[in-house]
Amino acid sequence: MTLHLFGNVLTGYGTAANNRGENEGNITTLQKILWKGEVHTTVSAEAIRWALRYYWQTSGNGYAVNRQWDDDKNDNVWQNSNFNDEVYIDDDVLGFMRAEGAKTEASDEPKQKGKKSAAKGTTTAKRGVLEVTRAVSTMPYAGDITFNAASGQKGRTSLYGTEVHATRYQYGFALTPDRLKDKSRVSAVLDGLTALGQVAGNHSRFLYDFSPDSLVLRWTHDFSPRCLYCFEDNEEGEISAPDLIRRIESQDVDPKELWVAGAIATMPDGERLETLGVNVLSGIKSAVEVLKRRIDHDLELPQLEMTR
Repeated sequence: MTLHLFGNVLTGYGTAANNRGENEGNITTLQKILWKGEVHTTVSAEAIRWALRYYWQTSGNGYAVNRQWDDDKNDNVWQNSNFNDEVYIDDDVLGFMRAEGAKTEASDEPKQKGKKSAAKGTTTAKRGVLEVTRAVSTMPYAGDITFNAASGQKGRTSLYGTEVHATRYQYGFALTPDRLKDKSRVSAVLDGLTALGQVAGNHSRFLYDFSPDSLVLRWTHDFSPRCLYCFEDNEEGEISAPDLIRRIESQDVDPKELWVAGAIATMPDGERLETLGVNVLSGIKSAVEVLKRRIDHDLELPQLEMTR
């Protein structure tokens, strides 16, 4: 049976602002959605995927990245416009698409019997193996705005405002290693998602740490994640996972398939999860290393011998 990797990430608490370059008048806005009946801020899956690719490019771990960010040009630079998912990790994990128009234009005349139709456009594409949800704030947005002034030319002063949200974010991901050209790249995905720094941003005016403060990982034959958006965060800073506990107690999720780590390990729900048989560790990095060895073992990859 095919094995799947699922995860749910909860970031640390911080102040989010300017996660995109769109304005309303002189106010730089955050993206928002209606979540459980209230307005919450959100960060796109595309921004998270971009940050993962940038991690691979800059981590110094020798990953071959096709679409690289050039700070001088302020743009992406392709190493191979024809793509190669065997060589480049981002082509393999995140997929790609290039659409090209027809080399000859279609005729406006009606098609006649026996004549070949005009050439059509072509698409070179691969669906991404890594799927990422939108990140959603754990706290509703109260409408906080900061106002600022910037000096312009000829002594002019520009007034502008910035929407700011003090919150955590959570998002989920899914990956099936058998769909990768190189199944060992699942480790690079885990390394990247647990080391994300700044995600999104407008002119780099802010830093919001997107590395996990709490983390749920599931390595399973089940086709469904059953752990997405499972974290809750109250005003006292207590992190809980009541829906995940419910699913374990109802036997919809096997606790042995779960690795839970981070701040939640010291909370009452963390202790409850450990009692239920979940692999609970206080350290994010240590939990990821343990699971990586399990994955290497199950996929029969040439890595270190698995330890629990």
